[in-house]
Amino acid sequence: MTTATRVYVARLAGIAVFDPNGDQVGRVRDAVARPRSGNRPPQVVGLVAEVPMRRRIFLPIGRITSIDPGAVVLGTGTLNLRRFEKRPGEILVLGELLDRRVTITSSGRQATVVDLGMEPDRAGTWLLTRVAVREFTGRLSRRGHVYQLEWDEVSGLAGAAEAQGAESLLAVLDKMRAADLANVLQDLPEERRAVVASALDDERLADVLQELPEQDQVEIIGALDLERAADVLEEMDPDDAADLLAELPKQDQQTLLDLMEPDEAEPVRQLMEYQTGTAGAVMTSEPIIMTPDATVAESLARVREPQLSPAVAAQVFVTRAPMATPTGRYLGVVHFQRLLREAPAALLGGLIDTDIPPLNPATPLPEITRRMATYNLVALAVVDTNDRLVGAVTVDDVLDHLLPPDWRDHESAAEQGTADG
Repeated sequence: MTTATRVYVARLAGIAVFDPNGDQVGRVRDAVARPRSGNRPPQVVGLVAEVPMRRRIFLPIGRITSIDPGAVVLGTGTLNLRRFEKRPGEILVLGELLDRRVTITSSGRQATVVDLGMEPDRAGTWLLTRVAVREFTGRLSRRGHVYQLEWDEVSGLAGAAEAQGAESLLAVLDKMRAADLANVLQDLPEERRAVVASALDDERLADVLQELPEQDQVEIIGALDLERAADVLEEMDPDDAADLLAELPKQDQQTLLDLMEPDEAEPVRQLMEYQTGTAGAVMTSEPIIMTPDATVAESLARVREPQLSPAVAAQVFVTRAPMATPTGRYLGVVHFQRLLREAPAALLGGLIDTDIPPLNPATPLPEITRRMATYNLVALAVVDTNDRLVGAVTVDDVLDHLLPPDWRDHESAAEQGTADG
């Protein structure tokens, strides 16, 4: 193996993994180590890489021919694409050791792990030999010194952590998409997952929760204090917040809704009134809504708002005032491509597509799916009996409810297998 003499694991996180042909197959997310007897440095047995479809796989250390600061290169052979599952006794280096509170044995001072270095011995066996720690000062305004120590110069690395923050791990995960961060959280031990989740800011945690299976959403939201949980629910899309609340006991639902700001709680309450499996239950109550006297330029400015998902930003729904759902009378829709073809000063009232009938809140999912497929749409308006727009069903809403309930947990058996490197 040609590689740097010593590699720090936190610096590996996120770098690309290449096959022998130079094609990228994924990115490094963690390293896996196996403890050894006594206080000897653990043996690094492989890396965890994330490949397309958010699947995390195991790369045996023997399959890796090169580890450098910019890339990990695999040797020839068969690559097992089965989803990584940690075996009993194994350690996820970043997930379980980063941010752990330890003691520097020479001084007895407390410190926090900020990175871990691995290097090969004379036999070519990779070991976790070095620990980078930041001395704990107890003062918010002052950061302690960072020391590079041998594994046996630190105590508190073995067994369950007595105290463990999340600062260093969050720095490693900072640039991940919400869906990828959700995948990382699923692989962490339960207590560690709760600590990392609670350390995220409200908006980031809301985005991550929306990408997690319902059971993990309930576990994380239940570990937060009620005021914080209500703040996070306010940051979630109303339909996702309604789905999460529906998994909680009735008393908890009401408590959290009462703690939310009234204007944030109201659309969630409305969504929770619709029957499961209908347009009303899966729609978003916050599509892009404009009046007919709005211009193309104004509409495109709304479409460009970065927080909008691609499905929501694909069209503008046109209604009479008021524009908050339930709106005034629904007039029709203007698709994004039409906006691009028209003059910036053109009014939406002259561009409306009225050929596609809207859904009503009771329309079942199979009918929604058929209509979207028939007209090649990514969203459909939902109107009430008074022709007021109450929301829109987007294609991602439909997929979330048509896929098996556990689709976020593991890939199906058909997706598991091997690939040649």
